[in-house]
Amino acid sequence: MKKISRAKSAASLMLLLLFAFLAATTARADELKVVTSGGFTAAYLELVPTYESATHSKLDTEFGPSMGTTHNAIPIRLERGEAIDVVIMAAPALDDLIKQGKVRAGSRVDLVKSYIGMAVRAGAPKPDISTVDALKRTLLAAKSIAYSDSASGVYLSTELFPKLDIVDQIKGKSRKIEADPVGGVVATGEFEIGFQQISELRPVKGIDIVGPLPPGAQRITIFAAGIPTTATHPEAAKALIHWLASPAAYPAIDKSGLEPVKK
Repeated sequence: MKKISRAKSAASLMLLLLFAFLAATTARADELKVVTSGGFTAAYLELVPTYESATHSKLDTEFGPSMGTTHNAIPIRLERGEAIDVVIMAAPALDDLIKQGKVRAGSRVDLVKSYIGMAVRAGAPKPDISTVDALKRTLLAAKSIAYSDSASGVYLSTELFPKLDIVDQIKGKSRKIEADPVGGVVATGEFEIGFQQISELRPVKGIDIVGPLPPGAQRITIFAAGIPTTATHPEAAKALIHWLASPAAYPAIDKSGLEPVKK
């Protein structure tokens, strides 16, 4: 009963914080177009109903990776001129879009810190990744390895694997998974182990998260929000972004396996 009461109190506090925050701004829009990358998806989806209930505005949400060349990747969407009010993505990729003039300068707001984790199929033995040496042994022993086409996968393939000096040894058994969650191909048994942001692995059924990468191998990614130059409701977009970065969003962020930047 106490847990239920605490949960209700937290939900009520979140709603009150949202009302208080939005009462301070006159920015409104009947509908905002938001595109978020996978790292922030779980937290964002939990926050959407609260925001829509408080503002009576609709968030038209779509999903796409922070980088890459797939049709739904955020850079590709903006390249073709898609009208988007808010993008939520890996900060380095967002900075590139700001430099290119596709996202408004000064609109970046850091939301969360995200850690890379490793997963195996549910019920499978969990290999040791507690140290860098243990992680290297696990990678060499694995029958197959999957990693994402976004920030975590780029880091693994271009920095970590070369640092561990295992590129040639794992070349034939590792693969970049484009556009789809890495956890999905691990859950089906297509790949023995998979790497992605923990917040993206956590919602996937049929896998067990072994844990985060160890110190010396871990790469913390900041996920940030920005306002594209194609935005049709920039002021309302700004209000939404600053609420997502406020304490009202912290419970959902913590629950998803992320860490609020300003907590």
